Amino acid sequence: MSTTIKLLPEHLANKIAAGEVVGRPASVVKELVENAIDAQAKSITVIIKDGGKTHIHVIDDGIGMSKEDAQLAFERHATSKIATYEDLENIRTLGFRGEALASIAAVAQVEMRTRQSSADVGVKVRIEGDGKTDLSSDSFSPGTSIHVRNLFYNTPGRRNFLKSNNTEFKHIFDVIQRIALSHPSMEIKFISDDETILHIHPSSLVDRVKDIFGEKLSQTVFNFEQESEFVKISGLLGKPDFARKSHVEQYLYLNSRYIINRSINHAVFQAYENLLEKGSFPFFVLFLTIDPHKVDVNVHPSKMEVKFEDESSIYRFVLSSIRRALSEHDLVPTVGMRNVSSVDDKIGLQFRSVQTSVQRVTNWRDLIKSDQTTLDVASVYPRSTAHVDEEIANKPNKTSQDEHMLVSRPEPAIVDKERFAAVSPKVWQVHNKYIILPIEEGLMVVDQHAAHERVIYERTIKRFNETNTQSQQLLFPLTHEMPAGDAALVKQLQPLLESIGFSLKFFGKTTIIVDGVPVDVKPGQEGTILQNIIDVYKEDEHNLKLEPREKLAKSFSCKAAIKAGDPLNQTEIQSLLDQLFGTEIPYVCPHGRPVIVKLSLGELDRRFGRTS
Repeated sequence: MSTTIKLLPEHLANKIAAGEVVGRPASVVKELVENAIDAQAKSITVIIKDGGKTHIHVIDDGIGMSKEDAQLAFERHATSKIATYEDLENIRTLGFRGEALASIAAVAQVEMRTRQSSADVGVKVRIEGDGKTDLSSDSFSPGTSIHVRNLFYNTPGRRNFLKSNNTEFKHIFDVIQRIALSHPSMEIKFISDDETILHIHPSSLVDRVKDIFGEKLSQTVFNFEQESEFVKISGLLGKPDFARKSHVEQYLYLNSRYIINRSINHAVFQAYENLLEKGSFPFFVLFLTIDPHKVDVNVHPSKMEVKFEDESSIYRFVLSSIRRALSEHDLVPTVGMRNVSSVDDKIGLQFRSVQTSVQRVTNWRDLIKSDQTTLDVASVYPRSTAHVDEEIANKPNKTSQDEHMLVSRPEPAIVDKERFAAVSPKVWQVHNKYIILPIEEGLMVVDQHAAHERVIYERTIKRFNETNTQSQQLLFPLTHEMPAGDAALVKQLQPLLESIGFSLKFFGKTTIIVDGVPVDVKPGQEGTILQNIIDVYKEDEHNLKLEPREKLAKSFSCKAAIKAGDPLNQTEIQSLLDQLFGTEIPYVCPHGRPVIVKLSLGELDRRFGRTS
């Protein structure tokens, strides 16, 4: 009798299981470094080549292994960290599944040398793609050294899915960066393609931030610590004045394990809520210490997802603790004031060029109702203070100005055509955020930031295919320090960045010199625009449906566009509308938000209770 269900061969099952643990070179580095930490290492060296695709070498000075343990370590589910169910409920190590070495050996060529300090000689183990283990004695200093060569050499389909060397390097750097922040007392050295990227010695957490992110960021953070009966929180919080434009530089650790938890991140953001500008996110490095019995880390092979016994209580504790820390440091951001003399002043961004693509919609000027001669302009151009004061003084009851504004009935005003001839009274900017157009069917409201995003996005996409790049050369080149991971991403995107107008030079692994910027960049933003673009690009990296150039165009348009709150004069408003209605898709911004909202006369009549 034949059966359709069969047991998979062990070597095939191991390759399938390896996919859960080893997704890319960074996964290998993470597992090996965590094993070194669990082995009580005080110093770890990571050496890679070609983004870790051909060579990963992790060396530690931990306790090492005996000959028997070294051979058994490559068996699946072999571990020294748990033995009973009670151990699983009380996990205090970074690793515990016993799958890492077996999974790595299933898809790579691995050589391990290890020696315990009490042993005279060490042991060398070689294993290749689930093949037979080759065991021999070897001289070696106390600790463990693991070589991983030719990752996915026996699974070419998996290898084809790896990204460029720069991208894989960046993912490895992110892993090392997270480990370095969570263990500041450890010496860490990272070498890529024979170049030392990081070599940091034991230090305080603030000094570790300085070593990784630079002195400027380290001066914007402060230590804090709060503790309750069940949980302790400590770490570094960034000052609101120096918030970033993305939340990629937010680090959360549970019992020294890096985790991802949206609920806790939201609690931190809520604590900062009234201190941050819109679209900004605080830098933080937070350590939660909780009884292991009250949390489950055995949720996913990556061990970055956890479940709390009482997540709502953790949320409230984090929120209140950070609010208290911020209030104790009196962290109120400074607000800069700017003078706006009149609506005709040359304020804000001057639109340098007009879209020349074929218009897909009616010209916005043709949408405006031609016979409109009356308008309540009081809501757009406020009357003088003296006029308001006189009106209040003539009221029979001496109530406040706000009360009179609520109860008094506004009177329709006749537009003074001579007064508004120069500013075209058909279009208005409201709250330096929206543009209002009265049209035949009612009103059209345009979000100025989303509109300019759409304009710049389509212009940028076209530039990728052009040979002549327009660039503003800077009188004084800017020197910008970046984390090595960000600098690697810039190098990877350099051809695309230069095609839209950036002129870049690299000095070492972390220093970038900016000689020129795209013509769309607003004067005064040159120093931060590149970092902001990279931050937003990293935010969008999970979107696999978009090509790098599309993601870059989205990031650039978001950061180069005018913002809500930027005042525009009539020339700028009309130029923006001309460019918007010249785009291919004027109704939606690159991120999918609406650019234009129409409010029909029928809707207005319904809201005001009119029947005719």
